[in-house]
Order: sequence, then structure tokens, then C-alpha cells
Amino acid sequence: MNMTYAASLEVCKRHADRLAWARSQFSGKFPLSAEAITALNNTELAVLDQFSTRFAKLQDAMGAKLFPAVLELTKEPGNYPAFLDKLNLLEKIGAIESANQWLRLREMRNEFAHDYPDDPELQAAILNKANPLTSELLAILHKVELFASNYSGTNGNESANG
Repeated sequence: MNMTYAASLEVCKRHADRLAWARSQFSGKFPLSAEAITALNNTELAVLDQFSTRFAKLQDAMGAKLFPAVLELTKEPGNYPAFLDKLNLLEKIGAIESANQWLRLREMRNEFAHDYPDDPELQAAILNKANPLTSELLAILHKVELFASNYSGTNGNESANG
């Protein structure tokens, strides 16, 4: 198995597990309001920080490490220096559903990069937007793992530690 792929997948799955955990701590509390944001205690704020951080880290790790490793596994011919070209190829070969969907997730990641500590309404809006996108991000990771299992010799259901 390609160790670059395996190591990248392990990092992504660690971020995914922690993202899913953070999201589960707010299960049933979405959509969040500005009032709900201002009423959060320090522990709840830390969990939301974990949620936004892990979303961004997972999205970054998949785009920067996992996707190139998958393309290396498939041995697709050609030189694809532009990230959009890589996304389009991943879509073409069936590793991801849609390059445009990935770009929407990248926009969400960029929204998390900005801090709005004095605007709970905007914080709530960003978190509410991210909540359903989290399901999409996690589903893409699963799809990529299943796709790559055809090339990597894994079953696509290995744990991050196994």
C-alpha cells in the first residue's frame, strides 16, 4: 500500500472522528441563534472551536494530502498542476461526486478562517451553514476511502488506528 496514502488517510480519519464528536455534542441544538451563541459556557465554546478547527483541518488535509495521494494510487496519466484540474480528474474517475461540491466546502473552510468574536449573529450563521456541510465532508472522505480501496489493497473500512 502507498504509505503516503495510508498516512494521509489516517490523519484525515483522525480529524473526521474529532469533527464528528464535536458535532455530536451539539446534536439537536442546530440551528443556533445569536442568543444561543452568547449563552454558551466556556466548555461549549471550546467544543464549537473544535468543530470549526477540525472542519478546516479535515478539508485542508483532504485537499492537500489525500487527494494527491489518491491520484498517485490510480496512476492516472497527465500532469495536473492546478488544483481545479485535480478536482475535475477526481470527479471524472469517480473518487468524488463533484468538483463544485468540494469548492463549496473550501469556501466554508475559508469562512471559518475569519474570526468574529463580537458578532454572535454571524457566528451562528456560519455554524448553521457548516452543520449540513459537515455531513457532506464526512461522506466525501468515506467515498474517497472506498474508491481508493480498489487501488490500495484495503477494504475501505479500516479504522484510523488499524
